[in-house]
Amino acid sequence: MVLFFTSNAIEPPVMIYMGRDKVENEDLIKYAWPQDVWFHVDKLSSAHVYFRIPDGVTWGWEQTPAALLTDCAQLVKANSIEGNKKDGLTIIFTPADNLKKTGDMATGQVSFHQDKRVKRVHVETRINAIVNRLNKTKQEREVDHEAERVERIKRETATRRSAAAVQRKAEQELAKQREAEKAARSYDTLFSGIDDSGNAYEDEDAPRKSVKELEEDFM
Repeated sequence: MVLFFTSNAIEPPVMIYMGRDKVENEDLIKYAWPQDVWFHVDKLSSAHVYFRIPDGVTWGWEQTPAALLTDCAQLVKANSIEGNKKDGLTIIFTPADNLKKTGDMATGQVSFHQDKRVKRVHVETRINAIVNRLNKTKQEREVDHEAERVERIKRETATRRSAAAVQRKAEQELAKQREAEKAARSYDTLFSGIDDSGNAYEDEDAPRKSVKELEEDFM
């Protein structure tokens, strides 16, 4: 079972989730989305808490709003048996794709591909108002992680294909426009003046071009 929470500390609201136990945490590590950010109490046992960056926002994990960081950090602290009793905790967080799992690790244990992508936030003490607000939004659901993964990949593939089609159309329109401008410039070179009525006329004193030269002007 997966526990879901909603952080209304920012707009748009953000989904936060965590596994009920260390076995569920294994699936969350395996199936976390590229948009997910992972939290854990540093050097202590705790829940694995994630939030998912909403579509359309202009910030990435390194620019996570302070209010959302506080919500996640408080939730992690509240779900650590030892950490919940202590003040002055350090909470670590990193993109879910930076989590590293090897076969010799215990259930629920992780390391990191790149330590430099791990950040820290300090939690001085538990703030009950925040924890209670989040717990009021809690929902527990069975999740088919593999089905969700397949559906996500389908949506992302469709989005990329749509964006590529729009880009190709724009490039084709630009190419047509440039060709039209090139043809217009070639036509204009046939004339060297404007009469009193504003019409272009051919300069009779200008050197005559051969048929081949005229053809080359339009190529």
